[in-house]
Amino acid sequence: MNVRNQIKGYIAAQPEPKRSDMQELHGIILGIMPDCKLWFLDGRDESGHVVSNPNIGYGVQTMNYADGKNREFYQIGISANTTGISVYIMGIKDKKCLAEKYGKKIGRASVTGYCIKFRTLKNIDVDILVDAMRYGVEQTQP
Repeated sequence: MNVRNQIKGYIAAQPEPKRSDMQELHGIILGIMPDCKLWFLDGRDESGHVVSNPNIGYGVQTMNYADGKNREFYQIGISANTTGISVYIMGIKDKKCLAEKYGKKIGRASVTGYCIKFRTLKNIDVDILVDAMRYGVEQTQP
């Protein structure tokens, strides 16, 4: 199965209102990054064990690790979780930036160094989320 079909199936499998919110987010992110590489990670490691929730990724960047290794990974990701949706903004060097810049303005959401978690889109200011995602993409451009 190709990545687009995996994404479509993953979103379709979510209960409402999460399904509609994830479909809307998918469209918003594709609007920000129309020609981006799409990823679908099923949450399993190399041995097949579940280690995270499945997630959809958008864009590509090179992640550099302390041990000198690097790998390609997505810039923006979304994932359904037990209480709502997580949006991952990967590769921002300053781990306090998202919370300081967007945490007070976004609405009812938890904002960490790279994750914005909320129950439903109606609980947040979507324009602020879009600004945060655009900021993350800008920070990870080569």
